[in-house]
Amino acid sequence: MEPGAQLRAAREAAGIGLREIARMTHYSPAYLSLIESGKRPVPTEVAAAYTAALGEPVDGERAGAEWIERVAASDVGGDTLDRLEMAVDDLASAYSTTAPADLLVGIRQHLGYTARLLDGKMTLVQHRRLLVTAGWLSLLAGTCHIDLDELPAAAARLRAARDIAEESEHPEISAWTLETRAWQHLVNREFAAAAELSQAARDVSPADSSAYIQATAQQGRALARIGDSAGTYGALRNVARLVSGLRTPDRPEHHFRYDPSKADTYVATTLSWLGDPAAEVYARNVVADLQRAACVRPRRIAMANLDLGLALVAADKPDEAANVALGVVASGRLVPSHHWRVSEIVSAIAQRDRPAAATVREAFHDT
Repeated sequence: MEPGAQLRAAREAAGIGLREIARMTHYSPAYLSLIESGKRPVPTEVAAAYTAALGEPVDGERAGAEWIERVAASDVGGDTLDRLEMAVDDLASAYSTTAPADLLVGIRQHLGYTARLLDGKMTLVQHRRLLVTAGWLSLLAGTCHIDLDELPAAAARLRAARDIAEESEHPEISAWTLETRAWQHLVNREFAAAAELSQAARDVSPADSSAYIQATAQQGRALARIGDSAGTYGALRNVARLVSGLRTPDRPEHHFRYDPSKADTYVATTLSWLGDPAAEVYARNVVADLQRAACVRPRRIAMANLDLGLALVAADKPDEAANVALGVVASGRLVPSHHWRVSEIVSAIAQRDRPAAATVREAFHDT
């Protein structure tokens, strides 16, 4: 066992978390993580600090043997955890193509299974993996509840995700929880609060993580809504920098893994919300790109068409805007969290062409 791994094994065998040992030894968690993972050598003074904190000499072989005994005594096998984590990835990947009410069925089933496993015997590492799994599931459930306009349920799920993220020391779940709350405020047209929560998400996100990129894009959309042009364009530039050279993830449809192609759809939304004259051309190009893409994403196409519809109204093309909005309404891809955007387009069309607006409104009410 490498020296850094010996330190980690001794700490875990003692049941002490990384942040706790950092407080006890007066070193930063990030520094100790580098040492335990073997990315930094183990200084004598750090080994001595671990010995003092753990109350006994750091004996890697003894600690490792104790840890193996704990694993053997666990009720949770490694295969079970692997399958559960893969199931979470499947659910997160199905988000963009599955009705939120249907997706919640699978999420609840896996949350129940995770809760039952947490009642069994397990190692600290296994316990953390289960907590992280529950955190992602709670976060995804909260997202679905927002889609369905079930706000008390969404708030409860997001509180659970936040608490789990704190207990498991998982900054990315913390960041996604804040970003999801920002999106909820945006849906509720509380744009200043959405901008503030997006910044809070950026503050806790790991650098250049998917959560950081998404929070930056979300902040740009919120700033566009409150008319902060400088902040909006700054956010767009930041997203462009962050996704430059970013590789497409192995599962680009995964809700919590940033797909670089998603940036274009956010630019279209942001420009249309800001009232930028370039919004119409940009939105048309995004719609065309999505329609001929190898991986068809109907919900993303619907949202891009809503961007186009709003841009067309601003360009004084209410007839075409009405046709685009009708197509979105008839697509069957709308969920309650999208309704405000359709209503906004209908209201804008009504100021220029009341009959066209009435047609869209009637179709919208019939869905």
